[in-house]
Amino acid sequence: MSTSFYRYKSVEELTFTDDGMFQAVMRDPGLCSELIERLLHLKVSRVEYPELEKTIAPYFSSKGVRLDVYLKDPERIIDIEMLSYPQREIGLRSRYYQSMIDMDSLMKGQSYADMKSSYVLFICKSDPFKDEDGRELGLPRYTFTTKCRELDGLNFGDKTTKMIYNASACEREKDEKVRDFLRFVRTNDAGDDDFSNRLKSRVAKLKEDEQFKEVYAAMNLREMDIRREAIAEGKIQKSVDDAVVAIRDFNIDPKLAAEKMNAPLDKVMEKLAVQGGLCHHEST
Repeated sequence: MSTSFYRYKSVEELTFTDDGMFQAVMRDPGLCSELIERLLHLKVSRVEYPELEKTIAPYFSSKGVRLDVYLKDPERIIDIEMLSYPQREIGLRSRYYQSMIDMDSLMKGQSYADMKSSYVLFICKSDPFKDEDGRELGLPRYTFTTKCRELDGLNFGDKTTKMIYNASACEREKDEKVRDFLRFVRTNDAGDDDFSNRLKSRVAKLKEDEQFKEVYAAMNLREMDIRREAIAEGKIQKSVDDAVVAIRDFNIDPKLAAEKMNAPLDKVMEKLAVQGGLCHHEST
């Protein structure tokens, strides 16, 4: 999406599910622990300064992930993600998140047995799963663990759980506390639910907090920079691709093709080499 058509919300417009606000609300250990207990059904004795928007990029050439809320305790790791927009390939997203979490948590020299149980929790405003005809499956929650297809009851033992909540199907959720929370996510109406009202109250207080306003503004500037860089990188990649086509299909000299397509010559030569040589052209 072009930056010229992307409008960030003002602080006054923010709700609990918006990027920036969700992370800030989850900085409250009491609210964060209650969310975990309500959605994952795990007892949390205490949450000490949840690590928000943690970036994991173990190698300079790898695609990093920025996690909304990343918690560790002696027994487990929990990643909580608020997904306000329709999601595609959520399974692959969770797989990548899981792999980055594992690499971050298992230090060099440790045994596999030292790996903690991990939970990736996605809270979605719309249903990420559809049938072959494109119709939403309509469950309020989807829980995935690794089990043997051939032998019922045999768990793979990788200690991983992925749980996806679908707020659009909140009325089908049987657990009253979960249903109230999902309804709040979907509508921003806290109703009579005490927890949802405390979340909404925290949102209201943060909107008046000068420090939060500064952090939110800085986050928006950073996101705009990232988006501009991505757009610029996309334009460069297209110019490189066009230059390579000119060289291979029309036998144009690499220097001339790069110049005409406004592409960096070194990137053009690199892509040619990756694709299997430079034909009869050589860069001089």
